[in-house]
Amino acid sequence: MSAGQHEAEIADVLDEISAEIEALGAALCEDPQFCTRHVEALQSIDLIAQKQRWLAELMRADSREVLVDSIGIEALQQRFRSVRPIPMPSPSVS
Repeated sequence: MSAGQHEAEIADVLDEISAEIEALGAALCEDPQFCTRHVEALQSIDLIAQKQRWLAELMRADSREVLVDSIGIEALQQRFRSVRPIPMPSPSVS
């Protein structure tokens, strides 16, 4: 398996975990009293899922530097801007 294939698989797993976290958050939101008591924790669950989706997108991106500018979470965007340039994996030679 090449580095690119590993990155694609990692991105898929990040997406799967994100969906599982969102499902957990949605299940917890079904209880209005729980929601009222734990609104900040539920927002954190949502933010975790969003970050994982963006990480998956970065793993798949042809141009990570371009994608960084479109990240919808400012703190994550700033974090990746601080480490520019973002290296791309070298193509494997067969």
